[in-house]
Amino acid sequence: QQQHGGSQPSVMGSDALYWCNLFLEFQEEFEQVYKVYCANYDQALLLVKAYQKEPELQKEIQGIIEAAMPQAGPSGLSFFLVIPLQRITKYPLLLQKILENTPADASAHPALQRATSALQDVNGNINEYKMRKEVALKYTKVEQLSLRERLARINTHTLSKKTTRLSQMLKQEAGLVSRTEDKEFDDLEERFQWVSLCVKELRNNVVDFMGNLEVFLSFRPHERSLDIPGGPAEQYCSLARDLQLHAFLQFKQRLRSLVWQPLCSLARALAGPQNLIKKRLDKLLDFDRVEEKLLDVGSVTYEEEAARHEYQALNSLLVAELPQFNQLVMQWLGQILCTFVVLQRDLADQVLRRAESSMALLPHHHVSEPDFQKLLEHTLGQSSSQLRLFQESFEKVLPPSTTQPLLPGSEHQMQALLTRYGPEKLYQVSSNINGTGTLDLTLLRGQIVALLQNKDTKGNNSRWLVDTGGHRGYVPAGKLQLYHPIIPSEKELRGQTGTHEDSWLPAPEPTQLSVPTVPTMSQVVAVYPFVARSTHELSLQAGQPVTILEAQDKKGNPEWSLVEANGQRGYVPSNFLARTPSPTPWGWNLPS
Repeated sequence: QQQHGGSQPSVMGSDALYWCNLFLEFQEEFEQVYKVYCANYDQALLLVKAYQKEPELQKEIQGIIEAAMPQAGPSGLSFFLVIPLQRITKYPLLLQKILENTPADASAHPALQRATSALQDVNGNINEYKMRKEVALKYTKVEQLSLRERLARINTHTLSKKTTRLSQMLKQEAGLVSRTEDKEFDDLEERFQWVSLCVKELRNNVVDFMGNLEVFLSFRPHERSLDIPGGPAEQYCSLARDLQLHAFLQFKQRLRSLVWQPLCSLARALAGPQNLIKKRLDKLLDFDRVEEKLLDVGSVTYEEEAARHEYQALNSLLVAELPQFNQLVMQWLGQILCTFVVLQRDLADQVLRRAESSMALLPHHHVSEPDFQKLLEHTLGQSSSQLRLFQESFEKVLPPSTTQPLLPGSEHQMQALLTRYGPEKLYQVSSNINGTGTLDLTLLRGQIVALLQNKDTKGNNSRWLVDTGGHRGYVPAGKLQLYHPIIPSEKELRGQTGTHEDSWLPAPEPTQLSVPTVPTMSQVVAVYPFVARSTHELSLQAGQPVTILEAQDKKGNPEWSLVEANGQRGYVPSNFLARTPSPTPWGWNLPS
């Protein structure tokens, strides 16, 4: 309520006391409502300007305004938005005017003083909150900049600031200067980082779940011919087809819209506070430097004072809003998890409901669930034992083990082991190995390993220590066989070197070089591929022709040879090379 006059306002004491008590009673509510409204006023104006570019939408808004307030006339939406902003700033002015025209001995005078002071504090807090929000808006923007755009933003001022901050941080780490400690913020940041980790881990788990779901749905047994006409098999195919086209498809769609998309939105919402926390650390370094200068000199520049206030505003905003943000994220996360559980339960109910008629045809549908679980475990165990016995019997009648083809994608791993350990240490797994102990490895048939030790720590020669290129552990020695990489045949070598010989001539196997006796400038081939690890070494492909320049390195070590291939020179392991056999020449050989 307001009373205006042509001259000075005059009010009754009881009315003034009533108004003052209302302002004091709702002071906190005033501040909470108006500070949010005022902080978002500029964004609201930008939204109004965007509406004005849409004639149909603008016409609809104007029609609603005229219907609600006929006296408004042609006033637009911006006219109404500014009214609350003007009103909150007028309250302390009006109360101050009433206070000036109220006698000091009046009963309402103390209440008017408190109300005026309270409304002045409210306006001050609103301005402070608006300033903090502007600082936060400045640093919460996540920009996707290219490297060229980032480099373009670097200037002398930026380099100076970063250098100063780095110097301040190093001095703090060395204990030369003090560091501002804020236990309240540190606890809030730790909580925020923990919440962020929860969101990240859940997102990764959902990604894995959706990937496994796609793999599960890729198996379509109902689309395959089982060669079992009629009966339970046909009933199963019908059920599988129904679940694939309805239940699982609906579950996947709901999972994406109700779990995955909200989780991605939640992850994006964490980027803004994360940037604010990171920027606060930079501003804290500036703040500590300014505080140190203020103690030493007693004065600071305008820019330094602005940096000081910017840190205080940023820190106050984070301390005030991080608790609410953390709580909202946890609630959001909890709702996503509950939704995920409900989707799983709905899927189970839908599958059971659709399978109810099919379950009645099963031979054990009358068995209770605990008894059926025991029966299932017994059947699976018995089948597993029979399968294991069959595997062992089958391996006994297999022909002598030969080199198996490499597993797909394992060529690079084999080359790495070959380079590190040499060919004499490479072994291939002859049959699948299931590790049962803590240090035992589980390996697939055909996998290449390098032998580290031909016994375990207890001296048992039946367990060997091997390296797979990523893990080390023990495997049964009886399931390993020496690996012999495929050496290119003489015909292939001729094709690579461009030498054309008669096809009927015998092609003996290439013999391993005895490196110390290999003459300089001899022509050899690379038996194994080799990847150079430094500029002094030379990469080779299996079967590549090379020329030995020196059969030892500069220290006289015969394990390395200096070779030349394709116009490049470098060192390679000597045992990776083999002499090229030459066919018997035509005609007579005269003794030298």
